[in-house]
Amino acid sequence: MSGSLTIVGLGPGEAHWLTPAALAALAAASDLVGYGPYLDRIQARDGQTKHASDNRVEIDRAGHALRLAAAGRTVAVVSGGDPGVFAMAAAVFEALEAGDPAWLALPITVEPGITAMLASAAKAGAPLGGDFCAISLSDNLKPWEVVTARLEAVLRADFVICLYNPISKARPWQLGEALALAARIRSPETPVIFARAIGRADEALRILTLTEAVAAAASADMATLVTIGASGTKLIARPDAAPYVYTPRSVTKSPCATSQGRT
Repeated sequence: MSGSLTIVGLGPGEAHWLTPAALAALAAASDLVGYGPYLDRIQARDGQTKHASDNRVEIDRAGHALRLAAAGRTVAVVSGGDPGVFAMAAAVFEALEAGDPAWLALPITVEPGITAMLASAAKAGAPLGGDFCAISLSDNLKPWEVVTARLEAVLRADFVICLYNPISKARPWQLGEALALAARIRSPETPVIFARAIGRADEALRILTLTEAVAAAASADMATLVTIGASGTKLIARPDAAPYVYTPRSVTKSPCATSQGRT
């Protein structure tokens, strides 16, 4: 068994956000495995084979990649953003754990990428300057009650919260419920960032209040990263331009004191 597998983060969009290590892994691969739209972002060289698959078949995709590597191929599994953030790295290791014991001898490498919350934060200013967390609103792999329990806990702990997978055609209501929960706990003036397709040609950034965000929930889609500010998150107004959003590094009040505590 002389093959290998590298899980590559493509970043949020344009190729200039790819790391040199990720580019080298893509160039060295004999086989590129991934979700079709992500593979479309890569110009395959002569001799490379693309193995495209649909969304929501991550374990099957990971198993296919591991079988190719076990057969001696140099495989790159591509993932949007960072492969370790709600993406393909975990799927590969899930398939590895449950699969052929011989796969454990394969060299597996993870090449990180710029994830959506970092790309959107950079566009807005520095909203992640203090403590923050990321939560996926998808209930495909966990009960919605788990999502809301975790969300309420971090809202009351006064984290900045980045919401991945906020809405889809099959799940059109989760973001509205999540923002309504936030509105019961945090100030209506809390800054909320809707960052869509950052790093791509159709990118859009909107900075809203929490009240405005609740009303605008239906305008988001799966390409949108939603960031809810903490009690200390601030706006710096600018003439004829969107404000900068930042969260100070220091905290002067406890979460109990800063939480609105509404139920």
